[in-house]
Amino acid sequence: MQQIPVPSRQSAWNTAGVRPNEQFAYYREAICQAFMNLTPEPAAAAGFPASVEHVRLGDAAINRVSFPEHVVRRSAADIAASDRSCFYLNLKLAGRCRIQQDGHEVSLSPGQVGIFDSDRQFALLHDRGPQLQVASFWVPAGALRERLPASFDITACRVSDDPFVGHLIVETARALSDGALRMTEEEGVRLFRALIELVAVSLSRRSRAGAAESESLAETTTLALKRAIHRRLREPGLAVADVAGAVGISERYVHKLLARSGSSFTEYVIDNRLDGAARNLRDPAMADRAIGAIAFDWGFSDLSHFTRRFKQRFGCRPRDWRTR
Repeated sequence: MQQIPVPSRQSAWNTAGVRPNEQFAYYREAICQAFMNLTPEPAAAAGFPASVEHVRLGDAAINRVSFPEHVVRRSAADIAASDRSCFYLNLKLAGRCRIQQDGHEVSLSPGQVGIFDSDRQFALLHDRGPQLQVASFWVPAGALRERLPASFDITACRVSDDPFVGHLIVETARALSDGALRMTEEEGVRLFRALIELVAVSLSRRSRAGAAESESLAETTTLALKRAIHRRLREPGLAVADVAGAVGISERYVHKLLARSGSSFTEYVIDNRLDGAARNLRDPAMADRAIGAIAFDWGFSDLSHFTRRFKQRFGCRPRDWRTR
């Protein structure tokens, strides 16, 4: 990919100078460089007029992206292949987008701001064009989590709806999107920190407002359940009764809570064990550790079963994943 030469704080890509049948591939590489590993789905027709502008803000960044209708996904394989975590804070500038994560959907229209987690699978359905535009802030996970309680669970939501700080979030995001390159990087970082403070206020208020509702209670219990599973994820004989007792709920309720999030106990345990094994297989510090040993480390007792499930989840065998 030929990158347009621009100042060091900024990187830019544009498909205008690329042959139509190569434009989507160029765009795919650009967004993976500007964001993290993502899987955009190719457009039906040849030609994909798009541009990506990336502006660094210290450890964070703004990505201004213009594109036609299409879908972007972050898969389990994308997550396992990433060595960083972030939240995406999106200000919709033109068109409409639907964010799907954790079994629910959030829509964004121009002037609205939504947030979602890079460590969970998601789909972005950019489906109201013809030409769409977004300012997407790459927020280091720690920068937001340090402003929230340790147990706070952040999933896709629209933070611009907050009646007290929503309009401030929109205006601050718009000011950064429009003026980042006219500020010094230090000024941009300071304004970005103010934006994250406002987002943290909105998320905290949202959590408190819903805490009295049974739906929120179920979500809190689900979070506690998943934490209990993760604490014992490497135990080969982990059973529903073990985590039900740790959380103080019935085995039947364990199944109900996981079904609400689109999974089952067995699938949730296996998928997270596979994700852990996939990370270890890519870890240079574990390059000499046998694949079977890594599988057993993550609670698998049958190597052939591990290999079969790994291929189902990531599309290749463990040894091929390790050498990619």
